[in-house]
Amino acid sequence: MKSLKIGFIGSGFIAQFIAKAMIQVRNCEISAIYERSDAKKLASYARDNHLGDPIISASIKEVVDASDAIAILTPNFARVTTMEQIADAVTSGSDLTGVICEKPLGRNMEESRQMVELAKRAELKTAYFENMLFMNAINNGLEQLRPQMVSMGGLMLARSTEEHAGPHSSWFWDPTQQGGGAMSDMGCHSVAVCRHMLTPPGKDPSFLEPLSMQCDMSLLKWGQPKYRQQLLDTYGVDYSKTPAEDFATGIVTFRNPETGQILKGQFTDSWMFDKQGLRLSMDGLGPGYAMEVNTLISPSEIFIGDEAAEAVADSEAALEKSTSTKGLLAIQPNEADLYGYAGEMRDAVQAFLNNKNGTLTWDYGLEISSLVQAAYLSHEEQRTVYLDDAETIERLDGFKSKISMGEGAEILL
Repeated sequence: MKSLKIGFIGSGFIAQFIAKAMIQVRNCEISAIYERSDAKKLASYARDNHLGDPIISASIKEVVDASDAIAILTPNFARVTTMEQIADAVTSGSDLTGVICEKPLGRNMEESRQMVELAKRAELKTAYFENMLFMNAINNGLEQLRPQMVSMGGLMLARSTEEHAGPHSSWFWDPTQQGGGAMSDMGCHSVAVCRHMLTPPGKDPSFLEPLSMQCDMSLLKWGQPKYRQQLLDTYGVDYSKTPAEDFATGIVTFRNPETGQILKGQFTDSWMFDKQGLRLSMDGLGPGYAMEVNTLISPSEIFIGDEAAEAVADSEAALEKSTSTKGLLAIQPNEADLYGYAGEMRDAVQAFLNNKNGTLTWDYGLEISSLVQAAYLSHEEQRTVYLDDAETIERLDGFKSKISMGEGAEILL
């Protein structure tokens, strides 16, 4: 079987993580990397790990011409302009099968819809990268419970939490560039994985109908003077003027269109989890059964004392977003697989090699964008947003939250 040549546009944190995942996926290689600060580092990693010998180019068209598929791994504010150049290259004669986009598809519905339309104009297959839906810890648990679901009924309530101490990059902290705060960054994961867990086996990812969204957001840690100054000094982002939420929690309600059953997804996301590092926690409750996932329950752990901690160079060597170099530390030996990155890449590679869309298409990504924007609208107006209302759907299509427009001080401080 031929190898899928994938061009990377973006070479930062998420690109490095996906490259690690590709080592565990057959029939794919990194063929080209768009020239940015970490491109040489990523290219060296690819060569050292037999992921190809990628070219580095300052031309998106050259990256497209060297590839069968493109992975858009840029910062959120650059997604649309990047896709415009990809579509232009294809419509002018470049041969490309498909395009991948890391979550979120856009900072709002307008951008997300533009992404979908550009891909369709260029007649490209799509894969929306929402890694949590490919986590073996979740999907193996759901498969184990399949007999119970058949005999007793499916999950009725799903809960998802993603928390860490905050992003790595200045643009991630800036709501005008990122599209919001913790809800935009991680809430898209949590809402999507709740819907996934509640979806009956064998049904399409978009099977459940969204009915309503309730969400409350706050600025708890990073709005305090000490931590505002820390953000300003480290990243040049001033949360006294343009803050984003560091905490979001809510409930999204779905309906099974075949049975009429009402299902609930409860989510919580924060940038103030000052413990071991990144924690993903999901659980589902069904009639007579339950399941639970916690990524901080590790197969191994280590202890590092104060004196020995001086020799540790990288606190994240054992766990993403780790905030400590000493004490009792959890180790996850294969985070790229644990979090679903290997699974989503495997799905995209197999789909594109067979000239098909990935399991999660960009149309699906557009739906998730709608749910995230509904969460921001719910917080701004302090009410439940009803998603089966035509006027609400029309409003969300052009909605841009105050937080994403740099006006979050009005509703957070």
